[in-house]
Amino acid sequence: MRPLYRFILAAAVSMTTLAGACSGIAAAAPSSGYNDFTCQPSTAHPEPVVLLHGLGGNALGNVGPMATALAAQGYCTYALTYGKVEEAFPVGGTIDIDKSAHEIAAFIDKVLGATGASKVDIVGHSEGAFQSLYIPKVLGYAGKVAKVVALAPPTHGTTFVGLVTVAQAADLTFLVDKVLPLGCAACDQLIVGGSAVKTLDSGQISQTGVDYTIIASKADVLVVPHKSTLLNTTETAFVPESGVHNSYVQDTCPLDPVGHIGLAYDLDVTQMVSNALDPAHTTRVICTLGIPS
Repeated sequence: MRPLYRFILAAAVSMTTLAGACSGIAAAAPSSGYNDFTCQPSTAHPEPVVLLHGLGGNALGNVGPMATALAAQGYCTYALTYGKVEEAFPVGGTIDIDKSAHEIAAFIDKVLGATGASKVDIVGHSEGAFQSLYIPKVLGYAGKVAKVVALAPPTHGTTFVGLVTVAQAADLTFLVDKVLPLGCAACDQLIVGGSAVKTLDSGQISQTGVDYTIIASKADVLVVPHKSTLLNTTETAFVPESGVHNSYVQDTCPLDPVGHIGLAYDLDVTQMVSNALDPAHTTRVICTLGIPS
């Protein structure tokens, strides 16, 4: 991996690992409502929801709060820490993308077996959002997935512009030296031109029978660039295909400064996710101010 990207992506790992603690939101435990394998999906919410954390994150700190919030709304929700290069280090999503995808697929099968459901919904953040697009297409799991809600996926590869500055400002670069020796195969695979990005972007991304919602933030400095006529750039996260619902948080909440990591904890976004999972019973989004990082 090129030295600059190694530093930038290690900073990303550090930031995401500490996101739960730095956000001031208590990380949810399984007893809070998610990862209950005795849960039986209701008629109102027939698909269990599998939540996938981002690169350098984990189930507890990254998607735990959203899993708990959705469980409180009556969903059977599940989350795993996938792709750990070292079991003792609380960081996931750093190994080869395809290997992580197979790990997630096995977890989906476990959830389906426990709940008796025929399909799951997937809610992913960052790399987890990328995996939510990758698994139905590349692993042939479209028949097991009803809905995908992807938060800031690096669909077309990211340049990671500005991340070093953000990491320094947040005083989180002290973990870089701890992360680098562990390796990060996924890092190179998710940059512009990365192997996993090429695999996903080869041909149509959306799969028949799966309903897709992609939510991004204009304030995101990690998954970039965003669509700009002036700069002649296109949106990194969005999938411009029929049947895919692409939107910015700011389309609904113009003043929300939520950044990349903050998407997993933003109350606005959680309600947008809930509405995407159950479009027949949407609730008005009450705009708040998310974490601008």
